[in-house]
Amino acid sequence: MDKQIKILLAEDDVNLGKVLTTYLEAKGYEVGHASNGEMAYDMFCADDYNICVVDVMMPLKDGFTLAREIRKLDSKMPIIFLTAKNQQEDIIEGLSVGDDYVTKPFTMEVLLARIQALLRRAAQSDDTETPTVVNLGSITFDTMRQTLNIQGEEKKLTTRETELLIMLINKKNEVLERGFALKKIWGDDSYYNARSMDVYITKLRKYFVTEPSVQIINVHGVGFKLVM
Repeated sequence: MDKQIKILLAEDDVNLGKVLTTYLEAKGYEVGHASNGEMAYDMFCADDYNICVVDVMMPLKDGFTLAREIRKLDSKMPIIFLTAKNQQEDIIEGLSVGDDYVTKPFTMEVLLARIQALLRRAAQSDDTETPTVVNLGSITFDTMRQTLNIQGEEKKLTTRETELLIMLINKKNEVLERGFALKKIWGDDSYYNARSMDVYITKLRKYFVTEPSVQIINVHGVGFKLVM
């Protein structure tokens, strides 16, 4: 693998969690193991994962609830459920909020095959849906060169301005939660970092003064929304 794939494993069975972590790491993946749903959610917010493997029955927060919260932050995150349940209604619920459903007991090879299949699907989706150049009204955003072309004049963005604008674009017309953005870009959601992000939001807004069709609005107590 050119870039190591990171898997978030949410499994409250300590022994199974260790076995799965060891196996997947031996196959070349990086694994973050959480022993309950709340820990898994915090880990997801604080780091970049490529796929989530989630046990349904967990303390503090069950797998279905966790998956719904993850999907609010990243609607395209691949999610596989692990569970001993095999009733039809549980399978239907699992597939309605996730992408795949593996019932216990299962073999490591089967789980690995499911993970690889979802990663391939996600990679194909990324290739077709993530353009290098984004048109924001009359303004052109080059994500690789980190520039905005505004009425023929090129404005160079900082790395954090670029990261923040990309996150807003990926959540276009939806709310980008403040805490999620802070943990992804700054590493934590401290008061100091929150004030820093507000400064960057103000700077981004100034770039779009000449393009009234594009607005970055505050969603009080929640975060920001790019509306266009």
